[in-house]
Amino acid sequence: MTVSRSRTALLALGAAALLALTGCTDPQPEPTISSAPPEAPEPAPTPTEPALVPDGDAAANQPFFDVIVGQVLAADGNAGGRAFVDALTSAGFDKAAMQVTPDATAIGLEVDSVQFSVRIGDGCIIGQRGGGATGQSVVTPVLATGSCLVGTTRAIDW
Repeated sequence: MTVSRSRTALLALGAAALLALTGCTDPQPEPTISSAPPEAPEPAPTPTEPALVPDGDAAANQPFFDVIVGQVLAADGNAGGRAFVDALTSAGFDKAAMQVTPDATAIGLEVDSVQFSVRIGDGCIIGQRGGGATGQSVVTPVLATGSCLVGTTRAIDW
């Protein structure tokens, strides 16, 4: 039984040492409770609507051009050239720098598409309304003639 007593004594000694060490550790700090509301996270930046860039080139102004064209098409999917010219002028584009194709064929039928453009510096934003409420635009260099559209255009005299 000597082995058993030694084993029991060692176990008791180990338990006492463990208790002694536990009492020597730093107590865990009490959690602090704040009465102040938590700070709200910074709001995510909201994308801004495109705007006219007065000193910008055609490429810089194409997004705004597209917004205006989209608004015209939302109001009337078969809008004629005057609606696009008037809306772009109201938005700040230079009417004197615009061109537009006729809304009717030579025999008076409605055209399948209308093209309209704005020259900005040595670039052009050319828009097109196709059949139905679809619109597209492209930025191109000014033609050698100094204009943006090829073919017959109508006078913007209103």
